[in-house]
Amino acid sequence: MSAQPNRRTAITGIGVVAPNGLRAETYWKSVKEGLSVLDRITREGCEHLPLRVAGEVRGFDASALIEETFLVQTDRFSHFAMAAAGAALKDAGLSDAPTDSPYSVGVVTAAGSGGGEFGQRELQKLWGQGSRFVGPYQSIAWFYAASTGQISIRSGFKGPCGVVASDEAGGLDAVAHAARTVGRGTDVVVAGAAEAPLAPYSMVCQLGYPELSTVEDPARAYRPFTSAACGFVPAEGGAVLVVEDLDRARRRDADVRATVAGHAATFTGASRWDRSREGLAHAIRGALDEAGCAPEEIDVVFADAMGVPEADRAEALALADALGPHGTRLPVTAPKTGIGRSYCGAPLLDVAAAVMAMEEGLIPPTPNVFDICHDIDLVTTTARPAELSTALVLSRGLMGSNAALVLRRDPGPAAR
Repeated sequence: MSAQPNRRTAITGIGVVAPNGLRAETYWKSVKEGLSVLDRITREGCEHLPLRVAGEVRGFDASALIEETFLVQTDRFSHFAMAAAGAALKDAGLSDAPTDSPYSVGVVTAAGSGGGEFGQRELQKLWGQGSRFVGPYQSIAWFYAASTGQISIRSGFKGPCGVVASDEAGGLDAVAHAARTVGRGTDVVVAGAAEAPLAPYSMVCQLGYPELSTVEDPARAYRPFTSAACGFVPAEGGAVLVVEDLDRARRRDADVRATVAGHAATFTGASRWDRSREGLAHAIRGALDEAGCAPEEIDVVFADAMGVPEADRAEALALADALGPHGTRLPVTAPKTGIGRSYCGAPLLDVAAAVMAMEEGLIPPTPNVFDICHDIDLVTTTARPAELSTALVLSRGLMGSNAALVLRRDPGPAAR
């Protein structure tokens, strides 16, 4: 497939499964109102663990959204991804006949934890009952690439497919991978990430992260950029986008919700938060260069907001390093403090929020955060009205990946 450098990419569909909403509209309503849904973990088998607070996806009925054929062979994280993909395709007006050819639609997802719940259940059968009691789908359901495969199989998509394994920042890398795949000639790519890290085995694995918050008060467990920062709170869920050739989207009169303008990624090492300052700043500059965007054009930043003092300081300094004086003046927000960090799904939820923030001209607040101790203009308490044309979304992973993504609001036919 030959490269087509003049191809621009649009986001035409958004699907969300999150702790604060099982649809994009309900997610956005909660986000812009600054609601926090962090609460005590209720998942069976987790009561004795020191991790007490998380963002759980409650009320999600997979059987009402996904066919039984797929349910029996997939984990909860893939259920989230398939449900969000279906919603995104419907939002884009592509749920019935996406393109003339199935080879014109690809799928790319990112994943960090894989199918821990499914894997734990089958391993318990192995050790408790014997190998004959282990289901055949154990070999695929836990695998981090399972969501990509099941979305493509379920919808009959035969275009370029892949999975990004680049830490939490892989959520943004998946969007960039989709945009570049469209740039090379594929009409549509379904891109996103969803995680389900609250099974007992998965939670025990996370307890090895020094950045994890074990505070028992939901209102105090995740407070980045403050003197009380004590780590991050994990969460379930994520988002899936439909990324499409911009000209094609306009020809079919699709609602162009935003355009993917620029992206860059770096690596600075696990938990080396002092080095993440340089790495994140380099990623921001790279994303701006690819977008042809001056620092002053950025209207809002959706922050990574790790919640670790050293990491928060590094992020605030990276904004100043990459954006100059503008970096200390422009509005910054971190809606994830109200729902937790769903690993690779977290930056996808931020992308969804950034798109809807630009559409509505409203910067959502950062729940549970008040006493800012860094030189940034963090939006807290209530949403802030603003004219938003360009958004910068940031993400870092615990293993050292950094990514930045620039989104632009489509000006509409009258402005073109």
